[in-house]
Amino acid sequence: MAFDIEMIKGVYTTMGERVNKAREIVGKPLTLSEKILYSHLWDGTPNKAFQRGKDYVDFAPDRIACQDATAQMALLQFMQAGKSKVAVPTTVHCDHLIQAKDGAAADLKNANSVSSEVFNFLESVSNKYGIGFWKPGAGIIHQVVLENYAFPGGMMIGTDSHTVNAGGLGMVAIGVGGADAVDVMAGMAWELKFPKLIGVKLTGKLSGWTAPKDVILKVAEILTVKGGTGAIVEYFGPGAISMSCTGKGTICNMGAEIGATTSTFGYDESMERYLRATERADVADAANKVKEHLTADAEVYANPEQYFDQVIEINLSELGPLLNGPFTPDLSTTVGKAMTEKAKANDWPIKVEWGLIGSCTNSSYEDLSRASSIAQQAIDKGLKMKAELGINPGSEQVRYTAERDGILGIFENLDAKIFTNACGPCIGQWARYSDPKNAPKNSIVHSFNRNFAKRADGNPNTHAFVASPEITAAIAIAGRLDFNPLTDKLINENGEEVMFDEPTGWELPPKGFAVDDNGYLAPEADGSHVQVSVKDDSERLQLLTPFEPIGDSITGAKLLIKAFGKCTTDHISMAGPWLRFRGHLDNIANNTLIGAVNAFNKKTNFVKNQLTGDYGGVPDVQREYKKAGIKTIVVGDHNYGEGSSREHAAMQPRHLGVAAVIVKSFARIHETNLKKQGMLGLTFANEADYDLIQEDDTFNFLDLNAFAPGKQLTLEVVHTNGTKDTIKLNHTYNDAQIAWYNEGSALNLIKKQNA
Repeated sequence: MAFDIEMIKGVYTTMGERVNKAREIVGKPLTLSEKILYSHLWDGTPNKAFQRGKDYVDFAPDRIACQDATAQMALLQFMQAGKSKVAVPTTVHCDHLIQAKDGAAADLKNANSVSSEVFNFLESVSNKYGIGFWKPGAGIIHQVVLENYAFPGGMMIGTDSHTVNAGGLGMVAIGVGGADAVDVMAGMAWELKFPKLIGVKLTGKLSGWTAPKDVILKVAEILTVKGGTGAIVEYFGPGAISMSCTGKGTICNMGAEIGATTSTFGYDESMERYLRATERADVADAANKVKEHLTADAEVYANPEQYFDQVIEINLSELGPLLNGPFTPDLSTTVGKAMTEKAKANDWPIKVEWGLIGSCTNSSYEDLSRASSIAQQAIDKGLKMKAELGINPGSEQVRYTAERDGILGIFENLDAKIFTNACGPCIGQWARYSDPKNAPKNSIVHSFNRNFAKRADGNPNTHAFVASPEITAAIAIAGRLDFNPLTDKLINENGEEVMFDEPTGWELPPKGFAVDDNGYLAPEADGSHVQVSVKDDSERLQLLTPFEPIGDSITGAKLLIKAFGKCTTDHISMAGPWLRFRGHLDNIANNTLIGAVNAFNKKTNFVKNQLTGDYGGVPDVQREYKKAGIKTIVVGDHNYGEGSSREHAAMQPRHLGVAAVIVKSFARIHETNLKKQGMLGLTFANEADYDLIQEDDTFNFLDLNAFAPGKQLTLEVVHTNGTKDTIKLNHTYNDAQIAWYNEGSALNLIKKQNA
């Protein structure tokens, strides 16, 4: 039986009435996204139509999922909220704090030793507050959610940007910062600007070497890393229906890389098959009773241009396998000749050193089975690996089943390394180098989702390319970035020319899923007696002190850094070795913006201290400003804060004394995180004003005391030569968000309301 089945049945009980009322109010047929949104309003039955991209709306998510790196800060905040139990079903998944190095058994043992303090903290807090706990090694959060918790027509939020993976089972699942999750845990509404809608019509059918991963790689090329910002992407058409449930999950997962609020598919037979295969026949039976509400109205898909803000059409029969990268997930290249030409023109290393299969994007049974069919061919055809190969199964259930069915054994016969059921290299938890900063230029191919510089191994010279699991396997065997398995031959051990046949695999295990211990710990019914302690001298955990309000007067502020080009949450708060400090705000603040490129010298972690005239690391300089009682400003480019949902990228600058972040444009989650932490997240009304900012500037806000929704703020920029520029700044704060700013943070407001 499924987890929380009564909650799911409750959603379905009210869905029909709410969808019908929404259709009446909106006055036209509804997309699936609209049906889910309107059936999850905080106020219940809809009573007004919302403007896409304009109206802020209060929602009531069905559940929350947190991974161990972000859960620490989220739960430290929830402990301050004055509640005895979470208000909605919530789970914590330990998948980020396990470093890939020697293989699953050794790596898991090491993680349980090194991070025992954090794991014990998360387990005890979960037990105390009624939160389900998935132990280290149980699996990657989003695969576990898809296998156990996702359900068609539901709404969930999660403290990880790839929460959107659950769209593969027809959910509206959205990545958020920890403060957003705390609101919902505390029984409050969750606020979101009503999304715009992008429809992607999939015609034709996948075949041969083309995989679901290639669909989202193509969409990323079309929309770029910011083209989905503020929108839900809804996939439909015969190509969508013909695709597996986990394939749909792959596509939704990487929607985070186009900035989409989330992505989703309508309920169909592949989802029903997956639900039944994962022992959730009760959910499938309940969904079948309301299935007309679990997909868009027929008129929408028949005439999508009338109902979506943008429509993209992709013919899967014409789509070929792609490689996206390096350094950005939207730079797409067709395998083979096009890659040869582009690699030579850009001096990308042709030799591939590693192939990595796994991550929350591609670690299902189907993914492993299709990749293993290529590995088996290599064995049968007498081929030797030219690159190293690493595998991260998505969950203990997938790992156990794949081992039983001989899939992992095939990889091991090629000397592949089987890592823990965890994120591993995808998030930088990979001990590839002893000195990554000085490691050589190289290329790797992986089935992950992100490929920013230094993302996987800490090496700025690693060129990472994103591909499907089967293409990753083939290229790892060939050892060449420009290898095209559709046309190219390889020389085997006997000197013979051989070619790969098309990959094959199973959508679901023929013998069904199996597992001995899935790694789940249920919380006690009454956890009030559970003690949660944090040592005063801990390096890993630190109880939070409420932020003081920044106030309505910011004058004499200094420039901390003007970031040049791409500045993701990885640049603002790196992962990898820094993950160990995710529960200790002051310690992790020592990595604040150390990856951002200074626009004035094109160096990282090297900014001018206006108090001394010397240059130093960003956190060190900022601590000097804080010590002197001087507020600071961060300036950035487009899509500032793209990538992970980590709220540390907002909390760390806030903790160190940064008052405002002023950019050309924001990624959605990061903008919200800044607001939640009581900071100013502002955009240039005239993007060219970015160029006016100089290294020694001082800033005065002239009308912050009149901060109001829809009203621009005025900033005076004072240059060292005595000249001044006055620029206008836009913002998206509403009255409630301005109240967060005035109180010092959203959490401060929650505590005040619960006092």
